[in-house]
Amino acid sequence: MTTVETAVGTTKTMVLNMGPQHPSTHGVLRVLLELDGENVVSAVPDIGYLHTGIEKSCEDKTYSQAITLTDRIDYLNPLGNNLVYCLAVEKLLGLEVPKRAQYVRVMLVELQRISSHLVWLGTHAIDMGAMSVLLYCFREREEILKIFERFSGQRMMTSYIRIGGLALEPPAGWREPVKRFLEMMPARVDEYEALLTDNRIWKGRLQGVGYLSPDDLIAMSTTGPGLRAAGVAYDNRKLFPYSSYEEFDFKVPTRTESDCYARYMVRVAEIRESLKIVKQAMDKITDQGPIKADAPGIVPPDREKMKTEMEALIYHFKIFTEGFSPAPGEAFVAVESPRGELGCFVASDGSPKPLRVHFRSPSFINLQALPLMVKGQLIADTVACIGTIDIVLGEVDR
Repeated sequence: MTTVETAVGTTKTMVLNMGPQHPSTHGVLRVLLELDGENVVSAVPDIGYLHTGIEKSCEDKTYSQAITLTDRIDYLNPLGNNLVYCLAVEKLLGLEVPKRAQYVRVMLVELQRISSHLVWLGTHAIDMGAMSVLLYCFREREEILKIFERFSGQRMMTSYIRIGGLALEPPAGWREPVKRFLEMMPARVDEYEALLTDNRIWKGRLQGVGYLSPDDLIAMSTTGPGLRAAGVAYDNRKLFPYSSYEEFDFKVPTRTESDCYARYMVRVAEIRESLKIVKQAMDKITDQGPIKADAPGIVPPDREKMKTEMEALIYHFKIFTEGFSPAPGEAFVAVESPRGELGCFVASDGSPKPLRVHFRSPSFINLQALPLMVKGQLIADTVACIGTIDIVLGEVDR
């Protein structure tokens, strides 16, 4: 406890542990709150409860084996994690991925972004006391997970994006469920907005809460919807396009209020933009064409070839037992995850296992904005602020 001066004189503050079991910390996050009554004097996030050592584990696996670990960093954006890691290794190898595979990657990563934003919206709404929105958001997310299952056999930890392309050919009849989802989803987003956007309780809980200036956000390297809600249109898909994003027509939604409500508005607008990108990707994906780079010894051969050609069988065996060895060097690639700039650094020493793998995880960096965001706010507003940062603890702690 410390003593602080208030308008009514000297008073003692209380230190309160929020989490790590508190549901609104969205995982095992502990926040030490110093309170003067209901007002937050200071906040210190305490992290590390979900440390998995994934980066170190990647260094003990071959380049291909490490893909399954990337799924589990930000567990709401597995395909995005696959993509940034594979892009970094492909840069290291100098691999060119076929256009068809690039378009499928874009389509699935944008579906993943919608899925992640739906989890965020549903859980944030329930934090604020709006229960029905959670049920609606998870109803729609279920349709996306069914699409992922159809493509990869897994609902969440797909490991579908591989070095040099994709794990499997898109399944027969994949266009129908994606088309159905695209037709159904805009009206569902309208439904969420009808429930929340002009709801006076929702506005009362979020407007003017958790303000941060654009200068503060930039100084803390904050990226993603939080930065765009302050009027800074920073998006890697536009500024540093990857996987053919330069061929897609979409807007980068921004607001200028930089409060919790603005961050909500930006994410809802992003869902609508992602739907546009998915539709464009769907139109670009042809029914024929390669889904993997032609790189024997790095990219596994087709299963049919493996069963009929001796050379293909040898390559297959060597890739999955020994791996491949890139030339010594290093590569860094950044993509736009649902939470902001997700970077991956890979260093090679010429062996079949990476010398170093490091992820620049947006949740970890964005979380440092929390103490400034909640200072002077009420304790109930802390819940709103944590929610609108949209952290995933698997990515914070790694």
